[in-house]
Amino acid sequence: MELLRRFFQPPRQSFFLFGPRGTGKSTWLRHALPDALVVDLLQPDVARELAARPERLRDLVLGAPGRPTVVLDEVQRVPELLNVVHALLESKDRRRFVLTGSSARKLRRGGVDLLAGRAVVRTLHPFMAAELRFFDIDVALTRGLLPLVTTS
Repeated sequence: MELLRRFFQPPRQSFFLFGPRGTGKSTWLRHALPDALVVDLLQPDVARELAARPERLRDLVLGAPGRPTVVLDEVQRVPELLNVVHALLESKDRRRFVLTGSSARKLRRGGVDLLAGRAVVRTLHPFMAAELRFFDIDVALTRGLLPLVTTS
C-alpha cells in the first residue's frame, strides 16, 4: 500500500499529535520517523508494564541513546507517563518526544501534566482534497475523508 503524502510538517521540538481515530497518526509517524523509539501503548503488555511502573519509560529511553526521537503512541492510555516525559525533557538528555492520542480532553479531564508548554500541540485531520489523487465531492460528503475510508 502506497502512503499518501500529508500536508503536515512536524515541529522540531517535542509535540502532542492529536486527531480523531483513523486519521493515520500512527501510520504517518512510523513512515515520517522510521528511526524513532516507538512505545505502542495499544499493546496490552506494554501498557500494563508502564502503568505499573511508569519510571520504566526512563530506562527504555536512556537505553536507546541512538534514537533522538521517542514516540509514545496513544499516551492517553497511560497518562502517568507524562510525568516521566516532563522529567526527561528537563534533564540534560535532549530527546524529542512525540505523544499521540485521540483527544487532549481526556488527558485534561484526568488532570495530568500536559508538559507546561514544553511540547506544542498539533492536530492531524482527515485528508484534504489536495492530498488525494482522485477527489469526488459526493464520496467525500457521503463517506468522509478518513484514511481508512478513502483507501478501502
